[in-house]
Amino acid sequence: MKQTHFPTLLGLLILVALSLTVRSTDADDPIVFVSAFEPGERGGIQAYRFDLKTGNLAALHRTGEIEHPFFLALAPDGKHLYSIHARNFGGKEPEEIAALELEGRTGKLRLLNRQSARGTAACYLQVDASGKTLVVANYSSDSVASLPIQPDGSLAPAASFFQHRGSSIDRSRQSEAHAHCFVIGPHNHLAFAADLGLDQVLIYQLLPDAKLGPHTQPFVRTLPGAGPRHLTFHPNGKSMYVINELANSVTHFHYDPVVGFLSERQTVSTLPPDFDGTSYCADLKITPDGRFLYGTNRGHDSIAAYRIDAEGQLELIAIEPSRGKGPQNLAITPGGKWLICANMPGNNLSVFGIDPASGTLKIAGDTTALPSPSCIQILP
Repeated sequence: MKQTHFPTLLGLLILVALSLTVRSTDADDPIVFVSAFEPGERGGIQAYRFDLKTGNLAALHRTGEIEHPFFLALAPDGKHLYSIHARNFGGKEPEEIAALELEGRTGKLRLLNRQSARGTAACYLQVDASGKTLVVANYSSDSVASLPIQPDGSLAPAASFFQHRGSSIDRSRQSEAHAHCFVIGPHNHLAFAADLGLDQVLIYQLLPDAKLGPHTQPFVRTLPGAGPRHLTFHPNGKSMYVINELANSVTHFHYDPVVGFLSERQTVSTLPPDFDGTSYCADLKITPDGRFLYGTNRGHDSIAAYRIDAEGQLELIAIEPSRGKGPQNLAITPGGKWLICANMPGNNLSVFGIDPASGTLKIAGDTTALPSPSCIQILP
């Protein structure tokens, strides 16, 4: 009897070991949250499990009741997610920001509360490194604000509010200010707002109690008519890069982390020299090792890839089709192996492998269908 049952028992042990190995591998895979920028039941936040070996996105859970969730932000504790919530995006009434609690790594989200964004067409969110402050940029009402985050992850009413005023040379798009992103810089003491309407990046101090204050250098300019949209900092904290929606370019600024001052160093095009159509930039991301930068072209429907040298200067590697219309947002997985692109009017997500030596992109499998994907956040 013992000899008869031994193979069966051994087989069961092998199956259990394999099962535990698979579960451990799955647990190590990131969770990807993507907003579907739609009203009513079509809107919401879709969670996926991302396979770091294959680049595959496997649907986990869809959270509804979040309308027009244009932009998302993860808290540094990995336990809370914040989303724009707007029944009538860009209308007369201020949008709201929804605070959501993650239910482990299931992809499920539980609504904690909502607070006013203090503006309309709220288009960018970020949480500071302490997890105590959330900042928001409001495009249509030309403003930025900061909200305290409570110990349980819920949001308190705005602690600071600043109205942007002014214009620039493009009368169709820059007749007034348009705050388009609000990014907290290195060392967590300054916040930088790219304003498309002003051709400026405005700089604020990040103060205690989730408040904002003026900085010694109040702003830095981009080229007239550039239309700065999104910005990001190099991992070494010595360079800032701004993608210019109207001029289809990326501007590199040197950043002095001691005094928090910026100085322009370089501007490069995101489009091929022979392109004569209409296109507008959207997003940019840098690999965790700081070697490569990627920016999106909506209209040309492509991703421009650049090599970053030791001085922070950019050199074009290639311009790769985004495999969908209107690439809106990018995200790079931990370790820098994969890039995910949200093609918003194309209603799909595309995944690219990043060559670690050259920085070139290679499409990984088929695209993933999703209505109007607008923002990607990755939980490692």
